[in-house]
Amino acid sequence: MSTRHTVVDTTLGPVTIVAEGDAVTGLYFRHHTRRPARETFGTAVAGDALLTEAATQLKDYLAGHRREFALPLRAEGDAFQQAVWSIVNEIPYGETTTYGRIAERLGDRGLAYRVGQAVGANPLCVLVPCHRVLGANGNLTGYAGGLRRKQALLELEEPAQVRAGRLF
Repeated sequence: MSTRHTVVDTTLGPVTIVAEGDAVTGLYFRHHTRRPARETFGTAVAGDALLTEAATQLKDYLAGHRREFALPLRAEGDAFQQAVWSIVNEIPYGETTTYGRIAERLGDRGLAYRVGQAVGANPLCVLVPCHRVLGANGNLTGYAGGLRRKQALLELEEPAQVRAGRLF
């Protein structure tokens, strides 16, 4: 089956979900950094089983009813990007890591900048949880969907005991 997409209204705004064949290949917010050209998304469809399931799982996640996605995913990227995205995909719900820690896992802390570039190029935003990657000092740093969305996703996943201990 050819490339196709659907646009889903979510609590974070409209999201475009793209599929090619039997896999989800992209998830993009409006005004997403590095958002591919619209024509690469293929035909807009309704009733596509894979895109409908992806939309359902995304909405369930954003409603706090899902912690993991069970979707066939395929992201195009070079070997380094694939290695970074694989590590990012292992970050558990409610936890975070840093670009530097990912670089260390790849064997060289000096790769942190390249890791940041790869994280920023993740075409499966939210599904491959790049929002769980923070700067070295724990600060929010760039997010292709915008820092406001990154903060919202982290707050959604925040453990109850942490949330209860916050003063504001």
